[in-house]
Amino acid sequence: MGCSNHIETIENIKKSNFVWFEENWVHDDALHTHRKAQLIYVEQGFQYLTVEGKMYLLPQNHVAWVPSNALHKTNSQSRSIKLMILFFDIEQGDPFFEKVQIFAAPKVLREMILYAEKWSKLTEENEHETIFLRALLNELPAFGSRLLHLEITLPSENRLQTVLNHLHDHYTHPIKMEEIALLSNLSLRTIERLFKKETGMTLVKYQQLLRLIKSLELLSTGELTISQIAYKVGYQSVQAFTNSFYAVMGYRPSAFIEH
Repeated sequence: MGCSNHIETIENIKKSNFVWFEENWVHDDALHTHRKAQLIYVEQGFQYLTVEGKMYLLPQNHVAWVPSNALHKTNSQSRSIKLMILFFDIEQGDPFFEKVQIFAAPKVLREMILYAEKWSKLTEENEHETIFLRALLNELPAFGSRLLHLEITLPSENRLQTVLNHLHDHYTHPIKMEEIALLSNLSLRTIERLFKKETGMTLVKYQQLLRLIKSLELLSTGELTISQIAYKVGYQSVQAFTNSFYAVMGYRPSAFIEH
């Protein structure tokens, strides 16, 4: 089933809370909204999630909370993907539910989500499902006490599109400002000023986040060693990669793999 058909079907379900699990999810690049809030869990593969102009990486065994009516899309280059999505009607109250949240799923949350698969795509009301999903929702702020603050603001300034494309295509190489200025037909000062205004960070910091996001993607696959990943994403040493990873994530790449 294509993504647009998923959206239409999901919007027609009248239940307050329900479960929708899908293997090898078919993606498109269309931004869309849902009346209900979503809890997205990646059991296998990885997802890129764009919400309200910000891009997030959702690695394997992580969850994302997407508020209701938030303009968003998902995509992935992962060869196989298994998404588990839970939809909720949310009452006003806890501010946790009012913005995007990304965090590693603790074991108990993973087990609860996996258990809920028994109700996947069930359109009729089910008392046990309702009670179970409401309990999961009530505990979600506690499960999300260790948030993953790894997001990139996508500039809306058209003049920066060439700069952005260049950074995404060449994140493994040192930034050459003169080359970027020539490609974008902007002065160095204008690039730096606009980029900081639009993203809240310097080009160097932006590149660092790109490298970390790519490293998380590669770590999620389990196909490369930490050393191989460090050099593949542009670091000159494993130590430099580990230090950079720890500075942003608060733990080392080895801890991510163990999780």
